[in-house]
Amino acid sequence: MPVSSSPPPPPPPPPHRYGNPTPLGMLAYGTVFLCSSLLTLQTAGVKQANLVLVFAMFYGGISQTLVGMWEMFLGNTFAATVFATYGGFNFTFGALYLPELGLASAYSAEEFPRAVGIFLAIWDFITFLFCIGSLKTTAPTVFTLGSTVCALTCLSAASFTGNSHLNTAGGALGLVATAGAYYAAFSGFWSQESTLKIIRLPPIVLADQV
Repeated sequence: MPVSSSPPPPPPPPPHRYGNPTPLGMLAYGTVFLCSSLLTLQTAGVKQANLVLVFAMFYGGISQTLVGMWEMFLGNTFAATVFATYGGFNFTFGALYLPELGLASAYSAEEFPRAVGIFLAIWDFITFLFCIGSLKTTAPTVFTLGSTVCALTCLSAASFTGNSHLNTAGGALGLVATAGAYYAAFSGFWSQESTLKIIRLPPIVLADQV
């Protein structure tokens, strides 16, 4: 009797490609800081900081929280922790300007700036821990977190002292942090598939240099 040959096994399915969520997280990080810093510097004569609520809660808060969850799914614990934490920061920062929560009205006019100073100092410390934990990631990431530490230090000190020069320095350093975040975002977003080689930015990975 002839032996029937079994059909060959089907080819394995192609590996699934996941997108890189980091550029979205860094873009949201930088955009919230851009808005906050411009308002801190009273750009175009705008002195009220309420506009930052839109960016902090509805862009930075939502986007960075989602990016944190996606990074955790991809196994990137450091990035997941940073982005999810900063998503929470954006929600809480925006909540400071929500009158429905009554945070500002719960304090006297003298107490509220100092309460904001404590709030910023806590996030300054958290960002410092993130910064020293990022030394083997990329140069733009380290630069962004380091600039953020400097900016939050100045803004926290300004809230305690009322020193306008410290406030201005914090706003200017926030713009520096924005530049770093945008570089980090677009070095991952401007890829070979999306744009010309002359436009693409090198990510400057530090892991091989440390």
